[in-house]
Amino acid sequence: MRIAVLTGAGISRESGLQTFRDGDGLWEGHRVEDVATPEAWERDPEQVLRFYDQRRADVQRAQPNPGHRALAELESRHEVTVITQNIDDLHERAGSTRVIHLHGEVLKARSVRDEGLLMDWRGDLKLGDFGPDGAQLRPHVVWFGEGVLGTNEAWMAAEEADVFIVCGTSLLVQPAASLIDWTQAPEAYIVDPRPTRTARRHGVLHLVELPASEGLPLVATQLLNTGN
Repeated sequence: MRIAVLTGAGISRESGLQTFRDGDGLWEGHRVEDVATPEAWERDPEQVLRFYDQRRADVQRAQPNPGHRALAELESRHEVTVITQNIDDLHERAGSTRVIHLHGEVLKARSVRDEGLLMDWRGDLKLGDFGPDGAQLRPHVVWFGEGVLGTNEAWMAAEEADVFIVCGTSLLVQPAASLIDWTQAPEAYIVDPRPTRTARRHGVLHLVELPASEGLPLVATQLLNTGN
């Protein structure tokens, strides 16, 4: 069985990671415009680098929760592709092997000259840290105003899926939100304690009104008990 899963901030929040959508719209006390746009990088790159240094440290302290581990366990029996809007590596650390990061990965850096030149990066990133091409490195994350990554792979996984699962996302942020309408999967699950948008054009839709750490293990158990 082919399973595609779209995850958002909700699953990472249960591991202690915050996003700009929490509370009053600030991201750890910062306006998004000041730390997560190309204009912010041009205006004050040192502030942007400091902000992502902290995000990088937060991610490395966080641990996968039962929701992450449930998705990894599904791979023991099914073909699972995780499409995530999150920039952390919690899916990978839980054991998922096919993960598409639409918004990049904070534990990687990329050249400002060649966005395809990526380097693993665990420590602080400073002005004067250069890639092999001699250009300044920046966080490998998608800022507002930049195009998302891996869209072809994500749309193909959604189109070919037998089961589509949504977890931890409001289904309001495009283009990822349209995946649930794009998929041809005959069966879909939305795992969210407060589902916002549930529109689908066809198929069976299961609403699991629980947080990721509770709802995904339930869904995974059900799917592990179904035939291949």
